[in-house]
Amino acid sequence: IFANWLRGYGLLLIVEHNNDLMSLYGHNQTLLKKVGDKVNRGEVIALVGQSGGQMLSGLYFEVRKAAKSIDLRNW
Repeated sequence: IFANWLRGYGLLLIVEHNNDLMSLYGHNQTLLKKVGDKVNRGEVIALVGQSGGQMLSGLYFEVRKAAKSIDLRNW
């Protein structure tokens, strides 16, 4: 549902799942999907990088349900 640059997140990809779930992937070097593309389980969707002002390569990952962040430690 989103594939573009967002301040603080760099190149950000947001994937919409069932049950009001979204997964966010930030600080990418390259996005391999665009808005409207279907994503299959196990498919590479982006190449991690250091966009968004990061000093080192790394991935920002977040899961949201109904627009609220979920604490992944419970998963």
